[in-house]
Amino acid sequence: MKKLYFIFLTVLSLNCFSQSGTKNFIDQNYIEVIGKAELKVVPDEIYLKIIIQESDFKGKIKLENLEKSMINKLSKIGVNVKTDLSIKDMSSNFKNYWLKSNAIYSMKEYELKVKKAQKAGEVFQELEKLGISNITIDRIDHSQINKYKTNVKLKAIKIAKKKAILMTESINQSIGKAIYIQELNTYPYRKESHMVANMSMSVRGFSGNKVIPEIEFEKIKLEYSVLMRFVLK
Repeated sequence: MKKLYFIFLTVLSLNCFSQSGTKNFIDQNYIEVIGKAELKVVPDEIYLKIIIQESDFKGKIKLENLEKSMINKLSKIGVNVKTDLSIKDMSSNFKNYWLKSNAIYSMKEYELKVKKAQKAGEVFQELEKLGISNITIDRIDHSQINKYKTNVKLKAIKIAKKKAILMTESINQSIGKAIYIQELNTYPYRKESHMVANMSMSVRGFSGNKVIPEIEFEKIKLEYSVLMRFVLK
């Protein structure tokens, strides 16, 4: 019992000291501002989904030969197939499906990464020559996206501070140190759900084997907002 009583007194004394010590930021005069920054980044990682299937050739060309032809064609146009081409789903390595004639044909699904929209268009064109047309744009990204995220966050903080300075100068006051920072971002890495649909619809000028299709991408949009409180002097 004495031990519990001693602990109670210790906690009570600490609370008293806290109340008589430094003020909580709520008890100080402060200014509250919100800083918002955004950045649009051109993607440099474009992921294509490629499906090759025997049914497109009515079983006249085996999947293994289709695969070899595709790899050779990609290599010729400068694609590093060793690092940038992979099987998208190992379980789909040799998927089988039935047709009305009860024939079974094999299919294989790949993921190909390219760095530029122009190269993506070239892939569309060259694989079309082989009869491989089941190609879609799966997603986009940027190789240094984390660096851009950090830059946008820092920019939002600087904007908040600048806003606080402008507001206090108008009333002949100034700000002190920041006493509170809260990140308010809702979409730190904004890739709208309709973006992929727009990308697949943006293939233009594709007329067989003469014109490389022109592909346009929406930029990756980064948005950050921060809530900051500064001591008001």
